[in-house]
Amino acid sequence: MIKLSDIISARQIIADRVHRTPLMSSMSLGRRTNVRLHFKAEVFQKTGSFKPRGSINKLYHLSEGERERGVITISSGNHAQGLAYAASLFDISATVVMPHTTPANKVSATRGYGAEVILAEDDLVTTCLDIQKERNLTMVHPFDDPYIVAGHGTIGLEILDDLPEVDVVFVPIGGGGLISGIATAIKLKKPRVKIVGVEPTGASAMWQSLQQKKAVHLDKIDTIAEGLAAPFVGELNLALVQKYVDEVILVSDDDMIEALCLLLERCKILTEPAGAAAFAALLFGSADIPTGSEVVCILSGGNIDRSRLGHLLT
Repeated sequence: MIKLSDIISARQIIADRVHRTPLMSSMSLGRRTNVRLHFKAEVFQKTGSFKPRGSINKLYHLSEGERERGVITISSGNHAQGLAYAASLFDISATVVMPHTTPANKVSATRGYGAEVILAEDDLVTTCLDIQKERNLTMVHPFDDPYIVAGHGTIGLEILDDLPEVDVVFVPIGGGGLISGIATAIKLKKPRVKIVGVEPTGASAMWQSLQQKKAVHLDKIDTIAEGLAAPFVGELNLALVQKYVDEVILVSDDDMIEALCLLLERCKILTEPAGAAAFAALLFGSADIPTGSEVVCILSGGNIDRSRLGHLLT
């Protein structure tokens, strides 16, 4: 399991390599939801999402031999960019296996940070493992890794620094790396804070895993939020969510689109659908939040191309 000291150490490691993202408030959207509302704006992080935090911490701990051989991962976009950026900092070659349906802007950005991108039409995991074995590369798991989790947990420390009186934190869930890190950091420092996880109805691997008390693999994914479309959750992530997360709720694609539009109109913050999921859960979800609570929603990413944005807005 992850200790608080692991997250504090990660914070020191990544401090000069990432942005200290702002915690921004919104009175108008807060009135709409009857809470004191704040947004942790990871859309302003390096590469446009929270992902470099975990990747930098992971690569920092690689051996010299592992760095020389290079790394490989699978990703639908944001982890790809985060790892590619982190690898460039340490002068490590990175290979990323991505679905052939990945939005072009995420593919282009990943290549722009220096990674080799391989677009796969078949099983991503099998393709990735075959290439890893062939080239003797080091696998960097997108979420089921203690260094990745600890790196993402630094967001929790920043929230507590900026808003010590926080009552509730809404966190989106893909494979579980982000929420397991944030929940661990916050619960180990302030156990009274409620942590609410958020998944799309069409990609509810964590919700189903909690119901079945084991990590499940989804046979089908149906959501516009590719950043939350992991077909399974990590064993480590599930264990931490079971221990530290109070509730996981589901949101629809329409809910995320409406939240995205409100964030753009009222706060002038552009997110991708996955990045708006936490706010969508506050707007439309079933979480019981007392009036006047200090609430933080994680805006996890803003990597959306202009054509797709235009389609969603209309």
